[in-house]
Amino acid sequence: MMLLQFSLLHFTILLLAPPSSSGSIAKPGCPDRCGSLPIPYPFGVGSGCSMEQSFGVTCNASTDPPKATLSIIGSEIIEINPTNIRVKYPNLALSNYSRNSVRVLSVVYDLSRTQYAFSDDNWLTAIGCDDMAAVTGRANRSFSGGCVSYCQDRNDSGGVASCPDNSNGYGLGTGCCRTPIPKGTTNLYVNLTDVHKNWRESKLFSTSYAFVGEKKVITNQSEFSYRLNDLANATIFLSDNWAAKNTPPVLLDWRIGAENCNESRRNPTTYACRGNTDCVDFNTNVRGYLCNCSKGYEGNPYLDCQDVDECVDSTTNPCDSNAICTNILGSFTCSCPKGYYGDGMKDEKGCIRRATSTLSNVLIGTLERTKLFPAKELEKATDNFNTSRILGQGGQGTVYKGMLSDGQIVAIKILKLVDDDQLEQLINEVVILSQINHRNVVRLLGCCLATEVPMLVYEFVSNGTLFSLIHDTNFDIPLSWNMRLKIAGDIAGALAYLHSASSIPIYHRDIKSSNILLDEKFVVKVSDFGTSKIVAVDQTHLTTLVKGTFGYLDPEYFQSSQFTEKSDVYSFGVVLAELLTGQRPISLEKTEGERNLASLFLVSMQASHLNTILDAQLSDEDGKEEVIAVARLAERCLNPKGKMRPTMKEVAIELESILITQTQDKVEQTRVYEINPMMISDIEYTWTSGKSEISSSSDTHPFINPEIV
Repeated sequence: MMLLQFSLLHFTILLLAPPSSSGSIAKPGCPDRCGSLPIPYPFGVGSGCSMEQSFGVTCNASTDPPKATLSIIGSEIIEINPTNIRVKYPNLALSNYSRNSVRVLSVVYDLSRTQYAFSDDNWLTAIGCDDMAAVTGRANRSFSGGCVSYCQDRNDSGGVASCPDNSNGYGLGTGCCRTPIPKGTTNLYVNLTDVHKNWRESKLFSTSYAFVGEKKVITNQSEFSYRLNDLANATIFLSDNWAAKNTPPVLLDWRIGAENCNESRRNPTTYACRGNTDCVDFNTNVRGYLCNCSKGYEGNPYLDCQDVDECVDSTTNPCDSNAICTNILGSFTCSCPKGYYGDGMKDEKGCIRRATSTLSNVLIGTLERTKLFPAKELEKATDNFNTSRILGQGGQGTVYKGMLSDGQIVAIKILKLVDDDQLEQLINEVVILSQINHRNVVRLLGCCLATEVPMLVYEFVSNGTLFSLIHDTNFDIPLSWNMRLKIAGDIAGALAYLHSASSIPIYHRDIKSSNILLDEKFVVKVSDFGTSKIVAVDQTHLTTLVKGTFGYLDPEYFQSSQFTEKSDVYSFGVVLAELLTGQRPISLEKTEGERNLASLFLVSMQASHLNTILDAQLSDEDGKEEVIAVARLAERCLNPKGKMRPTMKEVAIELESILITQTQDKVEQTRVYEINPMMISDIEYTWTSGKSEISSSSDTHPFINPEIV
């Protein structure tokens, strides 16, 4: 048996460090480094500098670089960590086979009289052909195990050895095997035995080799490989270069004392954990303990843990950027300045700007059109905001259904303002809706500013969204052609009003079927004006950051960042395509060429294949010419070039013309067939569902959709 020590790590050339100063990792008056290697207490260099003999370190400053040795076992130290130490342990067993005898070689590791134990991040590795490595030892109890390194012949695996690289060591290799080492092992006995006579007359190679080493140093097989023919010459494995390349260090767990935390605390004179620390038992079966600085403190827990100033570094400051960070012993506080509210924490609520004063300023000049509701009235209207009254929740807040003192049913949105962008959208919606009075635009009835967060009160719209009506299979109302045509006309009329008939032109900027609400008679209510923009009469476009919903977004706006009134026209064209086809704007389950409804619709129209994408509900109804006329209108709205699209006023006029033609046809049919005059005409649009509210996933709108709230 031969023992070999070797170096895996090169240090920079530094002399023994000078004695430490206050706050050092080392005991006062003692060196805190050996060359470039930090030596934290309880380890120490020199007399009286370590906690006890097990932690004594010898520093040889005359070597290049300086070399630190763990005195009690004579092993070079590579690294000292809070729970373990990495060393170059004398751990090599080498066997040279003699033809007339079988060699059995043993290596004994005994750490029982030290504060160290083998980490379970080590394993026993044996290389050779026809050799068995057996390991016995003691952790919390006695254990034994082992493995056999086997080769089929001299050219097995191309004559190159390979080791198992799975995490527990159990696996197949060629000329190499591994077995794990239990955590807390203090005594370890390794035997390397020749077993070739079990399956062949002569041994393939004369040399075998075994060692204990750290697992993670060897990350793959290529870092630990050798030629099988090398086993014929023992001197190869005695080479410093080969050993340094292939044999990893050993990881030893360290601990304080021979008692666990509860027992150690009873003797303050020997208890190692200083102030502001926590004690951690080393292991349930191996006695001893370790010390950690308590939360909010840092330093060496065996010397002194000092308060961490969490507020001093802006990159690690735990408070929101708008908050005031105050350091206290072992902790900190985050407080919001005047004009903000919240917990002040960076990753939680943060500091949210109070919108009350800002909204109050916005409402000056608009109060004649925007009512201010008392908080008590809205609390009463919602039964103190009972969860059973929730209509929907989303990014902007929670919406409740309420009934005012006069019996009016309303939707009350409690806002959740988390950033300036949301505040801007809120103000934008209040300003715009306070200036709009149109039967097809949702009405903002008023606000409540007497609470920590503002509340907005809207008219209640009972039948949810157009998106749900078209796409929700649970919606029990059939969507006839008359309904589709009337809905399209209502939307177009509202947008034409916004663009050219209101006192100031308004671009909606987020037209989509989920922003089109429907009341109990399926009358359209256009909603969500958070991103809308008021424009000057002579203004042709807005240059803004691209905002909108994928599938409805004008491709010209997406490329140029210039939003025009024709961008709203494009989005309306997508809604028309939805009404005609019953398909979603984006369908990820379809093939790439069919995912985008707008593109699919244009291709189908150009190929005169409208029938292939038309909603099946329309195929059995009359009015084919009207359907084709609306489809051609949608095609014009979806023109990739904005200048080629019609204006919303032109769209509204054309749809109105189609509706008038349809009405005249209905009148003629009524005369011919003498339809009972008591029947309710679709065109009068006075049908109901037979109940005041539709029970579906969308009847909670206007604010059930997360994209809206």
